[in-house]
Amino acid sequence: MLEITDLHATVADKPILKGLTLTVPAGEVHAIMGPNGAGKSTLSYVLGGRPGYEVTSGSVRFTPPPFASSEVETPRATPLDFARDERGYVDLLELEPHERAAAGLFIGFQYPVEIPGVSNVQFLREALNAQRKARGEEPLSGGEFLKLAKEKAALLKLNMDMLKRPVNVGFSGGEKKRAEMVQMGILDPKFAVLDETDSGLDIDALKVVGKGINAIMRAPDKAVLLITHYQRLLDYVKPDRVHVLADGRIVQSGGPDLALRLENEGYDAVMAA
Repeated sequence: MLEITDLHATVADKPILKGLTLTVPAGEVHAIMGPNGAGKSTLSYVLGGRPGYEVTSGSVRFTPPPFASSEVETPRATPLDFARDERGYVDLLELEPHERAAAGLFIGFQYPVEIPGVSNVQFLREALNAQRKARGEEPLSGGEFLKLAKEKAALLKLNMDMLKRPVNVGFSGGEKKRAEMVQMGILDPKFAVLDETDSGLDIDALKVVGKGINAIMRAPDKAVLLITHYQRLLDYVKPDRVHVLADGRIVQSGGPDLALRLENEGYDAVMAA
């Protein structure tokens, strides 16, 4: 579903990613762990298309789902349809950030931003319908959207009153992360990159968020890339593969037991073994 090949990227002309190669098939959850400064967050920003993160070489190919352009009265191909190669992949790096989102990519941020003056409900409905329009799908009505929002909010044990408030304004760290998972549930992406989603969560919130990720993203046609420092989230979202990122490249990969070794022995000991 996602194929990263020999990816190099710089920030302010400083090399951060230095030949990162990674494949995440559909139906799998992969975790990336690594020391501070290894390039974990940079990878998520590059995949999302954040300005200031320059790709100098390498490729990122992504398989979006088929778009339902036949649902509209006048069927039409979308720009993303034209971008597919013979295997159904799109060149992710050639797409604008909003096109990447419409293609099914979701980025969960380490520090979700606040948007004063814009309610969560308004923000999420506009975001969802913008993506549906880009895929050639009909927009959801107000009633249809509220039904969907209530369903996803209940999944994350988030009161609907929270979704009527401005985006993340006055939210605790745990509430911001749960609201972000509600956003993921509403947008229903095919591939989620979750950057330290466990940051700022207490034990109960961690369990709720973990169960939410599983309910939303555990499917044969979806995949997840979890970026984390710690094993604790992986107790709830079981990874199929664990990768160690150090100095801008993947230096070691293994099964779920690799995360346990990192937790118990530390990065230096495991990478030296």
